[in-house]
Amino acid sequence: MDIKGNSAVVTGGASGLGRATVEKLLSQGAKVVIADLSSSPGAEVAKELGASCRFVPADVTNETEMKAVFAAASELGPLRATVHCAGRGGPLRVVDKEGMPGSLEHYEMVVRVNLIGTFNVLRLAAAEMAKLDEQDGERGVVILTSSVAAFEGQIGQIPYASAKAGIVGMTLVAARDLASRKIRVCTIAPGTFDTPILARVSPEAREGLAKAVPHPARLGRPSEYALLAAQIIENPMLNGETIRLDGAIRMPPR
Repeated sequence: MDIKGNSAVVTGGASGLGRATVEKLLSQGAKVVIADLSSSPGAEVAKELGASCRFVPADVTNETEMKAVFAAASELGPLRATVHCAGRGGPLRVVDKEGMPGSLEHYEMVVRVNLIGTFNVLRLAAAEMAKLDEQDGERGVVILTSSVAAFEGQIGQIPYASAKAGIVGMTLVAARDLASRKIRVCTIAPGTFDTPILARVSPEAREGLAKAVPHPARLGRPSEYALLAAQIIENPMLNGETIRLDGAIRMPPR
């Protein structure tokens, strides 16, 4: 699919993987709506990136707010792509150091943002795309974001790994479900990437994470995630697949 002249939504687009994706799609001639929290720098980013970019504040778990995001995108042009980057982590042990059971409230919160939020974005994006006429035999593509934690979650990642595994599980089912509407669904599962979250980690810890990647032995760059997202949009045979983007890393238990 050629994204030029069409619109796209990028959730979590104010920073990290999302911002890099916004910049990539804009460079290809798309009109892009950034969906991010009202507390994010989304408005400043959209202003910096120019007239083809808009910011609509939204929580991905909120139906009304996300409907406003997709309505804004459709005003800019036919919605042909959605890249869902928004999410959050948060450590949790099954049983804590004092022997108490892990917080069910915390588990539910992380799963709600990462998994329920993903389905909310997927269903609303697909419903908007389904209204369109076909372009080159398809109507649109939705790209979700999982993580290598879906396959090798580390100790303390149980809510995050659960949610990211759920995204992997929904990918093929969603692609099959939406095939009759000519809408593709793929998922990217990044490894360790140089994002604002990792900026909080000490230089020593960052160096250790980088060295754990077989090749290239460094942290992934947000631009590399954006490049893959753009390639998925362009290639009509990429459908129903979760693609690891991780330099061949396989995470240890901790």
